[in-house]
Amino acid sequence: MDRKLAAILAADVVGYSKMMESDEQGTFERLRSGRKELFEPEIARHHGRIFKLMGDGLLAEFASVVDAVECAVALQCGLAERNSSVAEDDRINVRIGVNLGELIIEGEDFYGEGVNIAARLEHMAEPGSVYVSGKVAHEVEKKLSFGFEPLGKHRMKNIDEPVSVFRVKVQGTPKIRSRSRRRSSFVPWAVAASVAVLAAAGGAWLYFDRLGTPASGSAPSIAVLAFDNMSGDPSLGYFSDGVSEDIIAGLARSTDLSVIARNSSFTYKGKPTDVRQIGTDLNVNYVLEGSVRKDADQVRIVAQLINAKTGAHVWAERFDQSGSNPMALQDAVTERIVGALASETGQIKRSSYREAWGKDAASLEEYDYYLRGHDKLLQNTPEAVEEGYQIWTEAISKYPESSLLKFKMGFLYYIRASNGWSKDPEEDLRLVGEMAREGMSKPNLSPLEKKLGNWLLAYASHVERDFKKALAQAEAAIAMAPGDAYMAAVLADVATGAGDTQKAVSWSDFGIRNDPALSYLYLWFKGWALTAGGKYQDSAAVMEEQDDWVVHIPVIKAINFVNMGMLEEAKANIKKALEFDPSWSAAKWREITFVDDEVLDRQVSDLIKAGLPER
Repeated sequence: MDRKLAAILAADVVGYSKMMESDEQGTFERLRSGRKELFEPEIARHHGRIFKLMGDGLLAEFASVVDAVECAVALQCGLAERNSSVAEDDRINVRIGVNLGELIIEGEDFYGEGVNIAARLEHMAEPGSVYVSGKVAHEVEKKLSFGFEPLGKHRMKNIDEPVSVFRVKVQGTPKIRSRSRRRSSFVPWAVAASVAVLAAAGGAWLYFDRLGTPASGSAPSIAVLAFDNMSGDPSLGYFSDGVSEDIIAGLARSTDLSVIARNSSFTYKGKPTDVRQIGTDLNVNYVLEGSVRKDADQVRIVAQLINAKTGAHVWAERFDQSGSNPMALQDAVTERIVGALASETGQIKRSSYREAWGKDAASLEEYDYYLRGHDKLLQNTPEAVEEGYQIWTEAISKYPESSLLKFKMGFLYYIRASNGWSKDPEEDLRLVGEMAREGMSKPNLSPLEKKLGNWLLAYASHVERDFKKALAQAEAAIAMAPGDAYMAAVLADVATGAGDTQKAVSWSDFGIRNDPALSYLYLWFKGWALTAGGKYQDSAAVMEEQDDWVVHIPVIKAINFVNMGMLEEAKANIKKALEFDPSWSAAKWREITFVDDEVLDRQVSDLIKAGLPER
């Protein structure tokens, strides 16, 4: 019999039986929607796992009690927000209990007093509240900003000793930053399916969200945490984040090292970290953490590499740079990491790393422009993107030969057009190709610049419907960083356009395996590739668990159902699509979908059969 210590979150719906009696179908749909759109994503983002689902509730376990309490409060805040726009009779109200205790493990389920007390706390809790045990309150009271109101000791069924009970003061607490994906506000397919997906993800694709392979085989695996900003100016956080991401980018170029994505490793930013727990969560052998201090033309990076299995330090060092070529710091840090892992594992050849990484030349001012504009794009609002445009316009006027800045500006034009924020989308899309081709025409490009340039060229050729060239450019970009699973996954749409379903699925699967934080995006790429390739049943299986968070998902589902002979299901999905966006039509699908003409003609016919208006 195995045992473990864990935090248990128990939640159930208040008045479930009455709601089912009065509106069974509506209640079921609302509960399912709440679970898929709020509970499952939020629990996953707090590193928890649901191990039991009941009709009116669930049980989840967390390795960290801090994560468990923070998740419970986030769930109640999320429900309150959802309920604010729903009729009172249709609202889903939940009560939550959290306990810390020893569990008995049997298969995928847990038993024991730790679970029982969490369930009793949940039953005691008022609708919309979170009750925790004394153990939990004592453990987290100095680590979280939430208040805890003591409710005294209570005797509980089948529990020998009275349990101290506390109510979390949810009302009036600081708003928790949502870690769940948000519904996209854009309307068009965004010139390509990839742009739409990536825009919905908050624009994170515009930088180097380097995802590598997970720990497997003999290759060492590493997670790079967000470096702390030690500059004394909170506004310089963009610089420390950018340095961290560049280190990830450098490591991803090594074919002998697995590097975890920024999307996954940055979830620990600003939180107390237990390196061994991170190693378990992300399935990595090593964790890199550190800090960055920037003062005028001086930059200092302090980094330490830690064995995630034992918690032992492998090495720690300080790096200083002034004046030009700040990227030499990332180069130096990255080479030291590779060297340290090589000496410890004997598996990495420094020479192959040097050949893959090369040198990226940039002045500190140019690099600062680069990072400031990127920070604006990540905010993914029209105002912030316009600020990014102003920053990079000024930067290019100062550094007209900078391929790095031109590539970034090209991505900005792409995202601006895709989100409907452009005053002249046709011109912005033309400028995507112009920036890519101008940047690639410069001599002595670094590996980073070559990769970015080919990536941007692939998008430009894709929307120009030169699918063969787009695929070749995507393959060239991926060859520059074979460990970059994020780039491979988002370029799956280019392979789909070129009719290479097998490659599109393979690239999507690479992302799904190596970046669970964005797996819902990559599953969409995979489903779309299978649909375009005529593998409708396979696509339907992939798309089954996809929420309709953008209009394109029910449209793709409708195409699948038509070809599976399930016309009523197809019509139901078109109805959902039109509720999402009444302006949708078969003509719009033809205009914004980038696949072979024969495939597109067939899809348009399918959608008209399913009830989508022709115009």
